[in-house]
Amino acid sequence: MPFIRTLTGDIAPDQLGRTYSHDHLYCLPALWQEKGETDLLIDDVDATLADVALFTAAGGEAVYDATAIDYGRNVAKLHEISTRGGIKIIATAGFNKGIMWPARMPGQECTYDEWIAARTRGDIRDHVVGELTQGMDGTDLRGGVAKFGTGYNAISAHEDKVMRAVLDAHKETGCPLHSHTEMGTLILEQLDIVKAENVDPSRLTIAHLDRNPDPWVHRKAAETGVFVCFDGISRVKYHPESVLVDCIIKLVKAGHEDQIVVGGDIARRSMYRNYGKGGLGLGYILASWVPRFVEEAGEAGLDGAGLIEKFFVANPARAFAWPD
Repeated sequence: MPFIRTLTGDIAPDQLGRTYSHDHLYCLPALWQEKGETDLLIDDVDATLADVALFTAAGGEAVYDATAIDYGRNVAKLHEISTRGGIKIIATAGFNKGIMWPARMPGQECTYDEWIAARTRGDIRDHVVGELTQGMDGTDLRGGVAKFGTGYNAISAHEDKVMRAVLDAHKETGCPLHSHTEMGTLILEQLDIVKAENVDPSRLTIAHLDRNPDPWVHRKAAETGVFVCFDGISRVKYHPESVLVDCIIKLVKAGHEDQIVVGGDIARRSMYRNYGKGGLGLGYILASWVPRFVEEAGEAGLDGAGLIEKFFVANPARAFAWPD
């Protein structure tokens, strides 16, 4: 039977529940530590748990935490958040993006760039397979999704090697895949590589489509079968919520409602309610954005409540499922 790999064990897809499909509940990225970017350090379990309480109060049950090793992953802390907060967490194997790789790897003298340069595609595949099947960060806690990413309008040689190695890890394990796109660029180019490597795009969720609110690109991506993640909600410094809602409605009207997932990509202390900054918090999407979307979808002649059930329950249950 298909299953979803969480930090508290493998579960049936219908046990996942209402899910944010891209967030960061605990992360200490080495590069941002080195640069003193303290707003990007999500490092207080109790503060995160206070926001998790807002999430569960709004009906939330599960989170895909997209923090890979190069973005400061700590699965022991995530496991603590899962058990104390009463939520299911899917953790991330693989890597994020090349911009993070000048930083030193935890506990090692080399940078990520140097580590990747010294290893073959096969070596990196084996590393990712180990994170998926044996454990991460010196624990027996296993990743439930394998991740790769690309930079802004450019794919470095190391990003290309890591991407293909992660796709190889998928071929070996059957794991779900997730990808970072910088500002929503290279969405279609990533999919070209996925298809060239003979991987089914429907096993991949692509992040940050809403950073590039181009309905044509969104539609062309969705036509491959890929899951598309809208995770920029509340970031009106990039685009008003109306732009994101319009992009989602256009995809629904094009027949792709079964491929849309939603998350907050909260990765700043100032975005959390309980990190001393008074941000909108982890409960905002379910408590505030969902009612707005339901209203606007209804005005567009759609079943908003039914779509929300797909975006947060049915679609994540398929996007993050491992095969039989």
